Amino acid sequence: MKVIMQNVQGAYVTVHEARAFNGEGTPSYSISCIFDWDHPAVKLIEEAQDKVGREKWGEKWETIKKELKAKDRLALHDGDTKASSTGFAGKAFVNARNRVRPRVVDRDNTELTIADGKPYSGCYVNVSVELWAQDNTYGKRINASLRGVQFLADGTPFSGGAAANEDEFAPVSDADALAAVGL
Repeated sequence: MKVIMQNVQGAYVTVHEARAFNGEGTPSYSISCIFDWDHPAVKLIEEAQDKVGREKWGEKWETIKKELKAKDRLALHDGDTKASSTGFAGKAFVNARNRVRPRVVDRDNTELTIADGKPYSGCYVNVSVELWAQDNTYGKRINASLRGVQFLADGTPFSGGAAANEDEFAPVSDADALAAVGL
């Protein structure tokens, strides 16, 4: 079931180039979407989880849902479980990933590239995900597949992810450059 979360904060943003998690597995695109517990995305995600859970497991869903929640295997997570990571404490979050590159656009809907420097961890975004129920040899869970990201607004970058401002470096002459390196 498709869900669009609006005005959420992005973390661990990897939407321009696929990367393998901790250098292992199949490279994928991903983002963590962080928001307050009273944010409208909480209700949207909970409703979507219930819909795909009922479609997959029928009348067993409520029992399975309790098991998945106890094992933190639902799409909606408690940020306190990642409290040591910037921005997560006291919040809710959804991790979304996909092997297929998501659509990544600016506010005006123009495509963004890695050279644009956005979206980045700490900025605000709108994110489209598809929730689906997993039931295979890897276990049961409700996952979120990343479909698209729209940059919404700047935020305080997490972990120094912003590029240097144009006024951070003064012009350097060739002679000063050569002198600085001892030539």
